[in-house]
Amino acid sequence: MAAETRGPQNPPSSSDRYADFIAEAVERFDIPAAWIRAVMRAESDGDARSTSPKGAMGLMQIMPQTWAELRVHYGLGDDPYDPHDNIMAGAAYLRELFDRYGNPGFLAAYNAGPGRYEASRKGRPLPPETRAYVDKLAPDIARGEAEPSAPKSPSPPAVETPSWAQAPIFAVQPVRTSAADPMSTDHAQPTPDVRDISAIVPQSAGLFVARGGSGGVQ
Repeated sequence: MAAETRGPQNPPSSSDRYADFIAEAVERFDIPAAWIRAVMRAESDGDARSTSPKGAMGLMQIMPQTWAELRVHYGLGDDPYDPHDNIMAGAAYLRELFDRYGNPGFLAAYNAGPGRYEASRKGRPLPPETRAYVDKLAPDIARGEAEPSAPKSPSPPAVETPSWAQAPIFAVQPVRTSAADPMSTDHAQPTPDVRDISAIVPQSAGLFVARGGSGGVQ
């Protein structure tokens, strides 16, 4: 009997390769898997050893100082290139930024850094590369699963906002406290019900590290 002939085997995609880690991050930080996959694809194209010219590291392209603080806070290992720990750190950071800035502001803050995004809320335009980054990821984010559940602690009433493409920069959402491993014990302050984002005073930067331009997460 002739031996069974098998065709060439396609290597698993990066998302399949890290599916278990992504599932763990989804469970731990209550964010959609589609968000993690989209950011990973845009940041490193699934290359766990990727390093940007500015020093951003790993699958989720996290800057060294941000990694150091996330690692301590979330009990991660010493290797920022470890796929499991890098995905956990990136997912935690996405959740924190979403709770703080809403959608799609969290994408701009992930790419440009929270300090740079907060400057945009005072009228300083975001870098073109950050706008392009948000444009690229927004459809994938919109096609993903439902947004994370609201934090369990009381939060101000939601502000009805236009679609992000119609907003001057990004629509403002109330500041919320993360539902997963909050990085700060400060209580969120009520956010004014306004559409002029320059009227909102940014919250303390906390663990976030500012950076200029694109090239990885701060």
